[in-house]
Amino acid sequence: MFHAASSLVPSPRSAQNQNDQHDQSGDRSVERPSPRPAAKRDAFFDNAKYLAIVLVAVGHAWEPLKGDSRVLQAAYMLVYAFHMPAFIVISGFFSRSFDGSPGRLKRLITGVAVPYVVFETAYPIFRRYVDHTPTQDISLLDPWYLTWFLCALFIWRLTTPVWKLVRHPLPLALGIAMLASVTPAIGDDLDLQRVLQFLPFFVLGLCLEPRHFRLVRRRPVRIAAVPVFALALAFTWWAVPRMNGAWLYHRDSAQELGAPWWAGPVMQLALFGCSLLLTACFFSWVPGRTMWFTALGAGTLCGYLLHGFLIKTADYRGWFDHPALHRPLGEIAVSVAIAAAVTLLCTPPVRRAFRFVLEPRMEWAFQRDAAALARERETRESRESRDGRGSRDSGDTRRAKEAGA
Repeated sequence: MFHAASSLVPSPRSAQNQNDQHDQSGDRSVERPSPRPAAKRDAFFDNAKYLAIVLVAVGHAWEPLKGDSRVLQAAYMLVYAFHMPAFIVISGFFSRSFDGSPGRLKRLITGVAVPYVVFETAYPIFRRYVDHTPTQDISLLDPWYLTWFLCALFIWRLTTPVWKLVRHPLPLALGIAMLASVTPAIGDDLDLQRVLQFLPFFVLGLCLEPRHFRLVRRRPVRIAAVPVFALALAFTWWAVPRMNGAWLYHRDSAQELGAPWWAGPVMQLALFGCSLLLTACFFSWVPGRTMWFTALGAGTLCGYLLHGFLIKTADYRGWFDHPALHRPLGEIAVSVAIAAAVTLLCTPPVRRAFRFVLEPRMEWAFQRDAAALARERETRESRESRDGRGSRDSGDTRRAKEAGA
């Protein structure tokens, strides 16, 4: 989701500020080259990540309320048809540079694997005490609630070099997803059904280029997205009593959903097409300029992992059972409240407070890269040699002056 993407783009830094610092350094710039400019964040992707994470949180808040309203059930199905695919596409897009190098692997471990272990442990412990369920197991092999995405992202990104190597990656990924949908023996370990069934969206992101996102952001596409979403909402309203909404979770095979085996590949292709269309429409509405919430796009992983504690607290305490929340005004109030909550969880102060978990440095856990050590040694020897020559030159100059005097 998200890591999707949360820390995949370097922090913004304007070229003007870098030039000012370079000017203030004076003659030191002759001795030491200026630092490499940091890449600037793209406001469009930060906006898309923030809006997607808000939809994720709102969808989780709708789940315990949707049984009393066919309209809410239709909106829930519509949101679930594209919000995770959109986040996964962005995650794939920003994983294109992953090459399995030591630096990339370290970042994958600290930014994905470590948060997975921490929150996969924290959520069951949280349930033990808040829901008074002392028998709740803690298992790193069975992703619980939100943590499946971190597990999936870890696996997807590790396989990135393979998808960049094969000739037709997207058809191959679709084939794997279709086969997974008819294989109940895969089981629940590491939530592999979701990993494999959502795989085409990640591979699609790997195949995309910036120009593709610019294509869907054209004015004609934005206009066309209005009737597309309207028709999609009408279709989901019609489908509520006729379709098993669990298809949208991509976590079960066709047989586990009580459908014939051939329905798995058919639904996989149909849902991929529908989700891709709705994702393109969603991207067309995402603003490309800097907005008040743009900076929050860098904290979506924090909002994603933490908002689950709010949802689960309300669920365990029975707050969603209040009759007022099952009326239209109550449903709107819950939606606004959870959107505001996840917005606060994406803010810089919250990110800084949880950085030790979500972005740990952990230099102590890794061996130093031999190539980096060699470069540092060469740089140090070159500096010492230069300093030695400078000392000798200054000594010769001083002796020449004394002899002339």
